[in-house]
Amino acid sequence: MPTTTRALSVPSAGAPFEAVDLERRDLRDDDVRIDVAFAGICHSDIHTVRDEWGAAHYPIVTGHEIAGTVSAVGDGVTKYKVGDRVGVGCLVDSCTECENCKNGQEMFCSNGSVGTYNSQNYDGEWAAGGYSQQIVVTERMVLRIPEGIELDEAAPLLCAGITTYSPLRRWGAGPGKKVAVVGVGGLGHMAVKLAAAMGAEVSTLSRSSAKADDAKALGSSNHIATSDEDAMKAAKGSFDLIINTVSADLDMETYVRLLRPNGALVNVGLPPNKLAVNPGSLIGGNKVLTGSNIGGIGETQEMLDFCAEHGIGATIETLDASDTTTVDAAYDEVVAGKVRYRYVIDTSTIPA
Repeated sequence: MPTTTRALSVPSAGAPFEAVDLERRDLRDDDVRIDVAFAGICHSDIHTVRDEWGAAHYPIVTGHEIAGTVSAVGDGVTKYKVGDRVGVGCLVDSCTECENCKNGQEMFCSNGSVGTYNSQNYDGEWAAGGYSQQIVVTERMVLRIPEGIELDEAAPLLCAGITTYSPLRRWGAGPGKKVAVVGVGGLGHMAVKLAAAMGAEVSTLSRSSAKADDAKALGSSNHIATSDEDAMKAAKGSFDLIINTVSADLDMETYVRLLRPNGALVNVGLPPNKLAVNPGSLIGGNKVLTGSNIGGIGETQEMLDFCAEHGIGATIETLDASDTTTVDAAYDEVVAGKVRYRYVIDTSTIPA
């Protein structure tokens, strides 16, 4: 029969978080029950909770950066056992039958992938996310967290990590390549760490020099304040790859000019308005302006293994949720860009 667990839920748009009892389904043959230890706060959680993207289904439990340990498995589970260190990212199911699923791109499932929250399972039930003390997920969507990464620092890798790892890998970040990261925040700080570990020469671009020291500690060799016109002119034609992690409206022409011929500007942030660029800016140097989603389950596991090999975890601040208003306040801090660099909820502190 189903079980109940404590969770942080928002009953309606604009309402504060409250601690509730959340029902989780009984284990199916291929299910894994996870005792959640930590859940990262992604900006996507905030957009969804505040109904800024529309179609939010309330009450809602968010969280798709989940790390914990296996507490029970279904009779047919073969990959995991009780006590294993595991994580769950942005997906909890896909059809397994379409071309995209078979190619390891479950996020593009032709029949509709199931998100970790604010998404309907194939049985019609609404998925509830990781701001909870337990979650039940099909074995196929569970990731193994290798030894060498603490669970609290691993949680944000399940979204921020794969969101930046995937385009870095796709566009060839590595030795001999110059990579720039726009924005030193939840996504940006992971892009810097990962690109540096891949062997690329990394620069960071931000509105000011306020995070210059932090950026260098993360692995950047050069920090450019975009408000400094002379510095931006000097950087023209410098980079093979630019990862834009911010969700603000930027002048794309400015950043395209920073690319070398055949370079790529990849957007992983979601600005509120349309991007604009003159096609001539791209054609003139065989340049690419593109976007990138998360990665599939296989690539996400690859990312976790890479992080363990190179000693990479997210830079975090841990939240005690015993006073649920702490999470509300953390959302405001994230929006204001004041967190260094990812809030992670200690789910054991969710009130009984």
